[in-house]
Amino acid sequence: MSKENIPDVPLAERVRPKSLEQFVGQEHLLGEGKPLRTMINNDTLSSFILWGPPGSGKTTIARIIANQTNSDFFSLNAVSSGVKEVRQVIELAKQNKSLGKKTILFIDEIHRFNKAQQDALLSSIESGLIILIGATTENPSFEVIPALRSRTRIFVLNQLSYDELKKILSLALKNDEFLSALKIKYIDEDFLIYLSSGDARIMLNILEAALIQELKSEEINLTKEVFENVIQKKNLIYDKDGEEHYNLISAFIKSIRGSDPDAAIYWLARMLEGGEDPLFIARRMIILASEDIGNASPNALVLAEATFNAVEKIGMPEARIILAQCVTYLAASPKSNSSYLAIEKAIEEVRNNPQHPVPIHLRNAPTELMKKLGYGRDYKYAHDYQNHFVEQDYLPKELKDKQFYFPTEQGQEKKLKDYLKSIWKIKKKY
Repeated sequence: MSKENIPDVPLAERVRPKSLEQFVGQEHLLGEGKPLRTMINNDTLSSFILWGPPGSGKTTIARIIANQTNSDFFSLNAVSSGVKEVRQVIELAKQNKSLGKKTILFIDEIHRFNKAQQDALLSSIESGLIILIGATTENPSFEVIPALRSRTRIFVLNQLSYDELKKILSLALKNDEFLSALKIKYIDEDFLIYLSSGDARIMLNILEAALIQELKSEEINLTKEVFENVIQKKNLIYDKDGEEHYNLISAFIKSIRGSDPDAAIYWLARMLEGGEDPLFIARRMIILASEDIGNASPNALVLAEATFNAVEKIGMPEARIILAQCVTYLAASPKSNSSYLAIEKAIEEVRNNPQHPVPIHLRNAPTELMKKLGYGRDYKYAHDYQNHFVEQDYLPKELKDKQFYFPTEQGQEKKLKDYLKSIWKIKKKY
C-alpha cells in the first residue's frame, strides 16, 4: 500500500467510540448502573467536570453525550476560547430555553481558564441555563475556582490499564479500514503499551507512525526497534505545575522518611526524567534533613545544603549523581522529628496562650536605668561553673518545667539526650 492511501484523519480520531457500548474503560463511571452512564442514558445531565490523565477518555465521553443527548451541544477549547465565546453560547442557551430545549457546553482543558473566565460561567450554571461539562488533566482543587467546583460534580477518570489498552489496540486493528487492509505480521504490543504510559491516544499515534514508516515492507513487523526509531523517549506523565508534581514529590519525601533508598531513588528518577527542576528537589531535601532526621544525624543537614550548592553549580545531567548521593544518605540515616515537634509545640504555646514577660534575670541591661531596675541581676553565667553548666530557670515562671523538645534514642540524638538527662538532675528533664 502506498503512502497516498494514508487517511488524512489521525487513527485516534478514526477509531474514537461513538457510543457507550464501544467505550473501553472507566467502568466505575460508565458501567451498568453507574452514575455517569445513568445520567447519559436517562438524559438527566447536570453540570460536571471530568478529571483524569491524558488519553483516558474525557473528550470521547463528551462526544458520546453529544451524540446521545437531546440537548443543543457546544464544544470549546479553553486554549483558544475565552469569555467572548462563552457569552455567545449563553445567548444561544437563552434562545434554547425559550423553546424548551437544554444547552450543554463542553469546555476541554477547563483548567486553562483563568478566574475571570470561570466566573463568567457561574450564574448560567446555577440558574440551569447551561449544563457544563468540563475536562481537565489537572486537580480541580488547584485549578478550578471553589465557586465553580461547588456548582458541579467531579468525576475522576482512572489511567487506562494494560488490559484496557490492549483491547483498544485490538479494536483499532480490527475496525479501522486502513489498518485492517495492511499485512501486519507482528506487533510488540507490550512495548507499545509501555511507551504509551496509559494514554490511548499516544498508543494509537505511535502505532500509526510505525505502520506508515514500514508501509513499503511486504510484511509489517512492528518490533521494539521499530517503535524506538519512531519515538526516541518514552512518554512520561509529568506536569511540573500540576497534581503529578505534588504526587511524585510526596512519594519521594515519604520514601526517604520511611528509610527506603530504593523507592526514593526511583521517585527521584521519575522526577528528573519528567523535567523537574533539580534545585526544587534539593530544597525539599534540606527541609527533610531537619524535619525528619534532625539531631539523629546532624550531618544530614550539612550534606543537604552542600547538595543544593553543588547542584546549582554543576547542573544537569551530572547533578543527578549528587542528588542520588544525598537521597541515599538521607534515606539510610536514622530518623528523628523531635526538633520539628519541638518548634510546633512551642509555636502552639505562643499562639494560644498569654505572652509572659521575660524573667528579669535573663534580660539584657545595656543602660544604667535597666541595671537599677534589676535587669540581668542573679543571672548565672554557665561558663563560670563546673562542666560549663548550672541549673536555673530560663522560661517564664508560668511555664516552669514546660518541655517542648523530647529527644529520641535514635543515632546521635541519643548522646544529646543522655547529656541533657545527666545535667538536668534537679528538674529531671528528658
